[in-house]
Amino acid sequence: MPWYLYLALKQLFPTGRRFPFFTAISVLGVALGVAVLVISTSVMGGFGHKIREMTVDTQGDVQVRGDGLIETPAEVQAQLAKIPGVIATTPFAEGPVAIMHAQKPQFPALQGIDVTRVSQVIPLARYVHPAGALAELDDDSIILGSQLALALGARVGSKVEVASPLAYEKFKRDEIFLPRELRVVGYFEFGHQALDTSVALVTLRAMQDLYGLGGGVHGLNVKLAPGLDPDAMTARINAALPPAARLHARSWLDLNQDFLFVLQFERNIMFFLLMFIVVVAAFSVTSSLLISVVRKTREIGLLGALGGKPRQVAACFCFQGFFIGVAGTAVGLALGFGVLHVRDDIVEIFTKLTQSEAAMLRFYQFRHLPSYTDPNYLVAIVIGTIGISTLAGLLPAWRAAKLKPVEALRSE
Repeated sequence: MPWYLYLALKQLFPTGRRFPFFTAISVLGVALGVAVLVISTSVMGGFGHKIREMTVDTQGDVQVRGDGLIETPAEVQAQLAKIPGVIATTPFAEGPVAIMHAQKPQFPALQGIDVTRVSQVIPLARYVHPAGALAELDDDSIILGSQLALALGARVGSKVEVASPLAYEKFKRDEIFLPRELRVVGYFEFGHQALDTSVALVTLRAMQDLYGLGGGVHGLNVKLAPGLDPDAMTARINAALPPAARLHARSWLDLNQDFLFVLQFERNIMFFLLMFIVVVAAFSVTSSLLISVVRKTREIGLLGALGGKPRQVAACFCFQGFFIGVAGTAVGLALGFGVLHVRDDIVEIFTKLTQSEAAMLRFYQFRHLPSYTDPNYLVAIVIGTIGISTLAGLLPAWRAAKLKPVEALRSE
């Protein structure tokens, strides 16, 4: 090991002594900056990742809709099946309804699904309770969102009345269209307040009857092979669909592009702003090393007198900044991931103290604070922090290298 590298380590972490105060403050400053960066980017990334997961788990990778009703969904499914990269498709119909139970009305969106095919595209069974409830769904039953069921006071086995806007159309023609009584066979819980509160599931045939669709559907959800670009596949699907059918496909990215853009923009701005915490910590590193240069002027002169070259003396202080950056980054990563591990407990304590549980659910929608650490951001944090810390040692290194051995040895 070169002597200047060994000396840099010993000055920061001397053997057999307590941890030096200046080293501790410098490492702690860098660590706090890294921890804040990891926590903020992971939480912001968690929102985007959770939105992507829920979108794909409820709508598939690509969604095909028409300008109006798709009257022959089987033909469209056959056309989609011929496109390379398309694994499976499932039709759906959706619309608002009124649900009544025990004199408690709710007005959720009702979605009709093809029970025989939906699991090939959407892992819906993962979110449905009790296990096996999705297989029990038939034309006379319904699955409610967990918060919707709570608002209605409905349990498994309860009967609910469902009325669609078709009743109003029938009434205008002097016809009677009575609400349909359905049995609750289960609940689904995505962990997203809006979905769990305002969505219910029935079979496709039941939805077609409630809306008078006949054999038509509102759209088809498409599952793609893993690793394929959703936007590229969307363009391929649109090119394969006949223009006369007036159908168009949109990827999950396209369906949520505005929201995802805002999340990504906020994440980048937050990363940029919080990086200044590391820059401020770097100034403390610089000041600590400058003080070290002033205190050890005679020792630096002695190194020069013994044959140490100016660049080697400078490297000693540059490496001190580097080692502080490495140590601070390691401590900061441990601290950041430790906080992320208990983030839900921290949020729960905070919301209870401020009595803001309802506001958190209303504005952020998620019952648990999501977290996803993007490897690219993590690499940028590590490289950026170590780089800034190393640069923080340049000024002290330049100051030490400019010292002349004879003048330094005369210093008192």
